[in-house]
Amino acid sequence: MLSRLIPRDEEFFELFNQLAGHLRTTAQLLDQLFAEPHRTTELVKAIKDVEHQADVLTLAISTRIDKSFITPIDREDIHLLASRLDDVIDRLDGTARRVVMLHINEVREPAKQMAHVILRASEHIEKAVGSIKRPREVAIQASEIKKLEEEGDALYHEAVGALFAGAPDAIEVIRWKEVYETLEIAIDQCMGVANAVHSISIKNS
Repeated sequence: MLSRLIPRDEEFFELFNQLAGHLRTTAQLLDQLFAEPHRTTELVKAIKDVEHQADVLTLAISTRIDKSFITPIDREDIHLLASRLDDVIDRLDGTARRVVMLHINEVREPAKQMAHVILRASEHIEKAVGSIKRPREVAIQASEIKKLEEEGDALYHEAVGALFAGAPDAIEVIRWKEVYETLEIAIDQCMGVANAVHSISIKNS
């Protein structure tokens, strides 16, 4: 009864929307990075800037959890969703830094395709997070993200297979295998976000 009389802090939903927006922005920048490698320095810095903003926002969410008497959804779920969103952003930032670290100047087509899969997944994540109070809509977005995860997995296996075909340069294999792996992990993490949003939306419907 008391919980009905005390207003719940609904600001968490807006913070989730902002964090999902940061994910989409980061994915857009990474997509541009693989499409326009001559802009690497500029785009890697831009990704790092957004990643820092996301870290600040994630910390703000954690602080708000501690200060809120009643939260609109379980505290554990708030922490889970914020962490999963932030983890994808961190992974994309790490991918961008690998482009610099591994001295990648020419981008292979599968990397471009995988980066674009991540961008499309991030757009569906943003829609899902914005629809968290509508389980049916979240389910639709989660289904689309699942399809993208499967597409990403297929791209990854095909890309790695092609990398080892013939007599490839050893350095080139090491370089691109690492890039493909981190992109594939990011795609899987997008599915993890989708699962979290879907679970939360059902629990609170």
